[in-house]
Parts: sequence; C-alpha cells; structure tokens
Amino acid sequence: MKLSVIDQSPIACGRTAKEALMESMKLAQEAERLGYKRYWIAEHHDLPGLACSAPEVMLGFIGGQTNSIRIGSGAVLLPHYKPYKVAEVFNMLATLFPDRIDLGIGRAPGGSAEATEALSSHFLQNVWKLPELVDELLTFLNGDFPAQYEYSKLSASPVPKISPTPWILGTSERSAELAAKKGIGYNFGYFMSENDGKEIVQKYIDTFKRFKDGAAPEVIITTSAICAETSDQAHEIARCSIIWGIQREKGQGKNGIPSIQEAAEYRLTVKEQERAAKMEEKLIIGNPKEVKEKILEFREAYKADEVMINTNTFSIADRIRSYRFIASELLSP
Repeated sequence: MKLSVIDQSPIACGRTAKEALMESMKLAQEAERLGYKRYWIAEHHDLPGLACSAPEVMLGFIGGQTNSIRIGSGAVLLPHYKPYKVAEVFNMLATLFPDRIDLGIGRAPGGSAEATEALSSHFLQNVWKLPELVDELLTFLNGDFPAQYEYSKLSASPVPKISPTPWILGTSERSAELAAKKGIGYNFGYFMSENDGKEIVQKYIDTFKRFKDGAAPEVIITTSAICAETSDQAHEIARCSIIWGIQREKGQGKNGIPSIQEAAEYRLTVKEQERAAKMEEKLIIGNPKEVKEKILEFREAYKADEVMINTNTFSIADRIRSYRFIASELLSP
C-alpha cells in the first residue's frame, strides 16, 4: 500500500502563518517516520487561512529537515509562470535533494481574480496554452531539445543527476488527457472535485496506453480523511474543517480553522446543513478500522497506484494523530 500526504498548510484560528508553516514541517517529518511515500505542499494566493504561497520555498526548508521522503508541489500553477524558471527552481531542488523531488503541475488560479491578475496578466491565455507550456517545461527538465528549438542553447541549471518527476494534477478530462499524452503520472483531486472522477481516471489510463504503448500509467487519487480513536471523535474533529469550508464560501473564515468548541457552537441554516452534509460525504471519517476499509475501497474503485491524503484540523496534534492511525493500519509491516 502506497500512501502520501498533501498539505495545504492551514492556519488554525488564533494562530499565525509562521506557526502553520512550522506545523507543515513537523507533519513532513512525521510522515517520513511513518513510512508515507511522499509529502506535497499546495500553492495558494491571498486565500485567508492557507499559509503557503510558494511551495518551492517550503520544499527547500522541508527537504533540509527530512532525509528520504519524496517532496513536491501539489501543484505549481504553471499558467502563472515561465516554464524555464520553474525548471530552474525544481532542478535546483533536485540537485540539493537527489531522487526526492516531484513537480506537480496544475492549471488552477489558486486565488482570487485580483491575485491572479497580480501574478500574471495573461493567465487565461496561458490556461489554453497549458499543453505547450508543459511541453516546454518537460523539454527543459529532460534537456532533450528538438532541432531548431528556440531555446536549445539554454540549460535550466543546475542540472541534477536525477531530474524531478513531473505529475499533472487535475479534476477534468482535459487534465487526464494531457497527462496521458505526455506520458506522465496523473493525480486526480477527488477532495476538490464535484465529480467522483472514475471515468476521468479511466480516460487517463486508456489514453495513456494508446499513446504510450508498453509504458505503464501511474495514478494517484487525492482524498480528505480524518481518523481518530473513535468514530465520534473523528466526526467532532472533522466538523471544524466542514464549518470552516462553509465560512469560506460565505466570505468569512479569515481567522482560520475554528476550534472544536467553536465549530460545535456554530449555528447552521437549513441550507448550510445540507451543504455540510455534502461536504461530509466527500470526507473519509472514522476510527482506524473504518478509515482503513474506506481507503482500501477507494483505491480499488479508482484503480489507483497510490492514495494521497489531505487532513485539515484545528489542532496539529489531531492532524498528526490522524496520519498515525492510518499508517498503523495500512503501512505497518
């Protein structure tokens, strides 16, 4: 069983962004100790309650505080950036931390319209050009320049002995087809999709085999899970994340994830109760045995090679305990 971590570096109510980033480092260290395969950190811009706007900075920090776990971006939002610069950054990380770097690539804006405009004046055009941007990025990473390539004399230095491993992250058929046609791994973000995604993942597998005869597609499915000693405790902890999600949809939640007590006292309208129920349906919640069973069913349903887990809680202790409980059921010898 291969399990990994995707971290959004959430800020708990009453705490600071620096504290959230330090907690992310602790989570990466614990994930390595527990046997998780990789730790990825997300990119968000000007979104209250989320601390990481620059995964490449955190990866340099976390890489120096860990020894073996693969680390990567989940994802670099490529339409904001020039492929050459992204290749330089991740080649440098791969030079510092050999055979440990993943480069997850996404197309989402990762923030508000204002933040998107501040980052890139041509974001929407670059979204449509993503296949070309990915081609350019892969060319710089591989150093395999076709004849007459306009940047053939450039090197995305420093050039590591082992290149970063690219992945496409997405929730649509377009992202699945792009990953398949480029012959790279695909991470379906179930936890942030309105669709269950089984057909999308199958599209990736079928298209990959058609374009890359003899090679094997690689699928990661990302879900949210909260595990505690008892099912009741898990649901109590999960309510913090659910209430925070509802607050953010209303333009609130700027103070971060509410505490268990604050979440319990938060009054929902009838419409919000329906929304909360839908949010809960997307989560894997329960005691260790229940969560183990649900993750195994989830992996089988999606034909996934690996399951990546996102866990947002008010307390870092609850977050780490959740990953520990899951590891004890699925990663223990």
